[in-house]
Amino acid sequence: MELPEVNACIPRRNNRLLQALGRLILKLLGWQVKGNFPEQKKFILAVAPHTSNWDFIIGVAVMFSLDLKINFLGKHSIFIWPFKGLLESIGGIPIFRDSRHGVVDQLVKRCRESEYFVLGIAPEGTRSKTNQWKSGFLHIAHQANIPVVPVSLHFDKKQVILQPAKMISADIDAELIRFKHCFDDACAKNPQAV
Repeated sequence: MELPEVNACIPRRNNRLLQALGRLILKLLGWQVKGNFPEQKKFILAVAPHTSNWDFIIGVAVMFSLDLKINFLGKHSIFIWPFKGLLESIGGIPIFRDSRHGVVDQLVKRCRESEYFVLGIAPEGTRSKTNQWKSGFLHIAHQANIPVVPVSLHFDKKQVILQPAKMISADIDAELIRFKHCFDDACAKNPQAV
């Protein structure tokens, strides 16, 4: 299986068992990973379109197969027994959707204080049909001065494509419009939800 090379500066799990499991899952499902990671210790992976729980399974398989140490956000309600420990051990951070709780500020602070910071996020913020993407990931990237890597899912070709990293300006509304176009040719698991 052909996988992208991961630069030495990107945080790793150093877990050969999970790496073998991730590669096995991708191979059994017939998925490929294309593109390159930035040569940086800190960045955000914005993964879209997000319409199915399969997106998470594919994402975790890619993370494991490349031996990456990535944090990801999930709604707090999935962080319950018996899943809480597992989700946190693989990088999950629970988020309360009913209020902001200063999530952007907390993540910017975490990024600034960490030697390594790779955050995977679904810009839609939900698997349901939505025309309005969340802009928090762009605020985090701009305030922390780190790039965002668009990662498009192509269920039609069974490919995860890493696009070139993008720095984010202070004009978040314009950046969100520009950013959504990075996914124009992506193919969701459930296209009717896009």
